Amino acid sequence: MTESVLPDTHRAMVESALPRVLVEVMQPRLTFDDIYDRHFDFVWRSLRHLGVAQSALDDLAQEVFLVVHRRLAEFEHRSTLKTWLFGIALGTARNHRRGMRRKGPPEALAESIASTAAGPLEHLVAHEALELVQQVLDTLKEDKREVFVMAELEQLSAPEIGEVLSIPLNTVYSRLRAARQEFEREIQRLGALP
Repeated sequence: MTESVLPDTHRAMVESALPRVLVEVMQPRLTFDDIYDRHFDFVWRSLRHLGVAQSALDDLAQEVFLVVHRRLAEFEHRSTLKTWLFGIALGTARNHRRGMRRKGPPEALAESIASTAAGPLEHLVAHEALELVQQVLDTLKEDKREVFVMAELEQLSAPEIGEVLSIPLNTVYSRLRAARQEFEREIQRLGALP
């Protein structure tokens, strides 16, 4: 695509009036390397929140990007790049969980999770909070867990979630409300909240 001849101020005004998907189309086409560099952390984090065991994260993230590499030419910008990537990660995590059910339960969260905490106490608090969140996420049914992770942890909008999961918007809201209630009940049951 050729570079726009609009001055930056006019380009910004035009882009603000356009839907996000059209703005992405106007951007220069991203290469696979750009996508990998910009979105690897998002894919890795999404896989972890969707129940992928620590030991399998690197392999499954690689699997996601193999699919991205194969299908990049097919990406038509009908959704945002982030939504498309999450959809691929979701399918990969689902396949992995199906395989894990046949092989046995997933392993526990690793003891040595990297932390950016300032000191040992902050590290311990962050580690315990992450373990608690992961433990509570593991209690949610798959359909509720997926919606909860996308909305609460990855900050995807309800229409984006509906698009990724191919479900009606009302179903997204219903599952999210139920997941939030179950999450809060489980946190209270575990004594983490008053």
